[in-house]
Amino acid sequence: MGENVRFAANGGQADGYLAVPSSGRGAGVVVIQEWWGLNVQIKGVADMLAKEGFTALAPDFYAGKSASIGEPDKAGKLMMELQSVDAAKVARGAAAYLLAQKVVSSKKVGAIGFCMGGGLALLTASVAPDSVGAVVNCYGVGPLKPKDVSGIRAPVLGIFGGKDHIEPEVIAALGRDLEAAGTTFESHIYPEADHAFLNEQRKDVYRDADARDAWGKIIPFLRSHLG
Repeated sequence: MGENVRFAANGGQADGYLAVPSSGRGAGVVVIQEWWGLNVQIKGVADMLAKEGFTALAPDFYAGKSASIGEPDKAGKLMMELQSVDAAKVARGAAAYLLAQKVVSSKKVGAIGFCMGGGLALLTASVAPDSVGAVVNCYGVGPLKPKDVSGIRAPVLGIFGGKDHIEPEVIAALGRDLEAAGTTFESHIYPEADHAFLNEQRKDVYRDADARDAWGKIIPFLRSHLG
C-alpha cells in the first residue's frame, strides 16, 4: 500500500514509509518504530492506519540500519547510538513533511510510537508543539522520552501492559507532568499484558484480545483530536 519517501530534516534528509488511504486523503499520523528499526511490522502499522483513513508516515530514525526481532543486543546498540538531538530533527521533519502534503487533510498530525517509539512520540510533540495534535504512547517511557514535557500541548493516550517493566509510579508521574503542562493524559493498563503486546510478530507476548481493545481506543482517539 505504501511507498518509500524522503523528507527534509533540519538541513539534512531522512527516509520514511508513507501510506495513503484509498480515499486519497486523510488526517496525518507519524508512526514511530520500536527499537528494532523501521521494519515490516511498523510499515504494516502504517498500512493499517491508512486502511482506517489516515495518511501515515513511518520515519526511519536509524537511517537504514535495523535489527531483526529477536536481536535485542543489536537493537539496544542502535537505540543507544540514536542521539536525542538527531531524533528531534527527524521528528520535526516528519511532522512538517506530512502537513505539507496534499494527501493530508488535518491541520495537525498525530504521533504514535511503540516501545522506544513511545518516548519518541512524546519527543515529537515536545519539539513540534504547533504541528502535533495527538500523541499515543504505547509502552514507551525510555531514554529518548523528553526530560521536560512542559512544551507538549497535545493530549496524550498511554497504552501499557501490567506485566511490563514500567513501574506504575513512572506512568503516574508522566501523567502529573503532562497535566501540569496544561494537557490531558489518559492511560490504559492491561493487567496480563507484557511489553510489546501489540506487536503481532512477537508471538511470545502478543495478546490478540488486548491488542484489539487497545486499537479500539487508539483509532477513535486519533480521529477525535485530528478531525
